[in-house]
Amino acid sequence: MPDQDTIKKFSKHLFWDVNRDNMTLEKSKKLIVQRVLEYGLLDDWILLKNTYGIESIAETAVTLRSLEPRALAFISNLSGIPIEKFRCYEFRLLNKIHWDF
Repeated sequence: MPDQDTIKKFSKHLFWDVNRDNMTLEKSKKLIVQRVLEYGLLDDWILLKNTYGIESIAETAVTLRSLEPRALAFISNLSGIPIEKFRCYEFRLLNKIHWDF
């Protein structure tokens, strides 16, 4: 099962709340991309990039409903996709937050 081998290489703290045995690279792609962008270490990022590729990561990130601002800026800059094209950016504009730390 190559999916499980790859998933187990990611840092344990990324998926503390889910059962890794039930995850697959395709079915859990959004969760994997979001967690690595927001909380991953450098090794996690390298593994993510090698597994999916920058273009696929960016396509997935565009559809995410929420993404931490630094992670959004990072993937936007890396992929060349304007921040305004990301769903999480539009959602954030619609739901104003009073204090943004």
